[in-house]
Amino acid sequence: MLKEFKEFALKGNMVDLAIGVIIGGAFGGLVNSIVNDIIMPIIGLITGGIDFSNMFIQLAGEPKTTLAAARDAGATIAYGNFITLLINFLIIAWVLFLVVKAMNRMKKKEEAKPEPEAPREEVLLTEIRDLLAKQKA
Repeated sequence: MLKEFKEFALKGNMVDLAIGVIIGGAFGGLVNSIVNDIIMPIIGLITGGIDFSNMFIQLAGEPKTTLAAARDAGATIAYGNFITLLINFLIIAWVLFLVVKAMNRMKKKEEAKPEPEAPREEVLLTEIRDLLAKQKA
């Protein structure tokens, strides 16, 4: 049973998947940093200094000025976090779209390559074989 598991775990696809998951996790952190540290401050500046991470609707309790305080006081709808996560998603989806598009383009180039012509000797031998087959039939 251990041998079967080892064969399964070390198959090319499983190792590729594990590497993809690790790289995906690192990529997610990178995208979060780009969105939270670069894009959202620029959007906040353009929109007049709005801090999206602190945008919320308080559903219960006294009005609070920060999201953390509002959550402690009762139910809140943190739509600013949703906006940030939506931007994260759009960036990740766009990058994945570009990667898949590039991979498809490479596959098309590989498929479009014509097969090399068979050597002249091989063509002659094939013709001789076909003639002999006709004569026997």
